[in-house]
Amino acid sequence: MLIINIKSLAGIHSPTQPLRGQDLGVLPSIENAFLRIENDVIVEFGEMASLVKSEAGTVDATGQFVLPAWCDSHTHLVFAGSRETEFVDKIKGVSYEKIAQNGGGILNSARRLNQTSEDELYESALIRLQKIMAIGTGAVEIKSGYGLSVEGELKMLRVIKRLKKTQKIPIKATFLGAHAIPAEFKENREGYLQLIESEMLPKIAEEKLADYIDVFCETGFFDTKETTRILKAGKRYGLKAKVHANQLNNSGGVQVGIQCDAVSVDHLECIGDEEINVLATSKTMATLLPSAAFFLRLSYPPARKLIENNAAIAIATDFNPGSSPSGNMPLLIAMSCIQMRLTPEEAINAATINGAFAMEVANEVGSITVGKKANLIFTKQIPSLAYLPYSFGENLIDKVMTNGEFQ
Repeated sequence: MLIINIKSLAGIHSPTQPLRGQDLGVLPSIENAFLRIENDVIVEFGEMASLVKSEAGTVDATGQFVLPAWCDSHTHLVFAGSRETEFVDKIKGVSYEKIAQNGGGILNSARRLNQTSEDELYESALIRLQKIMAIGTGAVEIKSGYGLSVEGELKMLRVIKRLKKTQKIPIKATFLGAHAIPAEFKENREGYLQLIESEMLPKIAEEKLADYIDVFCETGFFDTKETTRILKAGKRYGLKAKVHANQLNNSGGVQVGIQCDAVSVDHLECIGDEEINVLATSKTMATLLPSAAFFLRLSYPPARKLIENNAAIAIATDFNPGSSPSGNMPLLIAMSCIQMRLTPEEAINAATINGAFAMEVANEVGSITVGKKANLIFTKQIPSLAYLPYSFGENLIDKVMTNGEFQ
C-alpha cells in the first residue's frame, strides 16, 4: 500500500530511550508526505517530491495528518460490569475510601467478576478493546486485579491471553492480585500475601499468563513493605515490576518502584520534590493517568514539573469501571493539554513512543519508523496538529490502520 499527499506525517523518529525534557516536545514531521507499507510494516516514507511514481493500492490522504497509533500502557479493561451507582455516590460526596470500606470499589468488581464466566469476560473485554482500537489505540497493557482469588485472577489473565492470540495489536498482561485485600482476608493480611506468593504466582508462571506484576501501594491497601515483598516474589517468577503509586497519598510507592527496578510507576497525583528528583535520575517511567484524576476530582499529576526536571513521562487512560471508565485516548490528549499544560507535541509523544517504552514494545510500535508495524491513525482534514486537543468534543479520527490494514 502506498499512502500519498499526507498533509503531515508526524512522529517520524526512533529513539532508543524514552523522551525526556525538551525532547518530549519535539515531534519530527514531514509535510506533504508519502508512506509505503509492505505486508504489515512501514518500508519507506518521505516527501511527495521524492516519490518516483504511484502504484496500485494507492490511498490519497490529502488534508490529513498521519500519526503512530496510541500506546495505552495502563488499563483494566477486563471487568464484569459498570459501577455507575458508585459514580452517583461520589457526586453526593461519598469518598473513594468510604466506598471501598462499604464493600464497593475494587471489592465490588471482584465479587461480580468471580460470578462471571471466562467466556462472558472475554466477550465483553473484546468489545471494549475493539472500541478503543477504532479510535486509534494500537498497543495496550491490561491488568488483572478484579479477581482477588486464585481462580478469579487466573480467569482474568487467561482472558488477556486469549485477547493476545486473537487481536492484531501488541497486548501486555500485568498481574495485579495485590489490588486490594479481599473481604475474607480482612483479618488475615498475611494469609492473602501468602496466597499470592504460594498459589497465584506459581500457576501464573506455569501457564505463562503475565509479563508484569503490579501492586496498589496506597494507604488502606498495601504498604511499602508489602509492596516490596510482592514485587520481589514476582521477580522470582520472571515478572517485571510496575506500581500503582501515590494516587491518594504520598505513599512511598515511587521510591519502592525505583528500588525494585519498576518499568513504570503510575498515577502520581500525590508526589513532591523528592519523588520528582528520584524519577529524574531513574530509568523508571512516570505514567500519568489524568482521566482518573478528572473522574475522582483529584489534583492532576505535576506533569510540567516532571518534564522540566527531566523525568520520562507517559500518559495512559487507566480504563476501568470505578475511577476512569473510558479508554478514549484522543480525549486523554486534550485533557493532558488542558489540565496538565502539555503541548500537543508533548502529549502525542507521551501517548505514543513513551507509552510504547512503558510497556516495552517500542521496537514494534509508537513511532513512524522503517521496520515498525503499520499501526497508524489518519485524522480527518484538520488545520493543524493543535486542533486535535483544541476541539476536544469532536471525533477527529477518520480511520485507523492495524498491521497495514484499515479496520
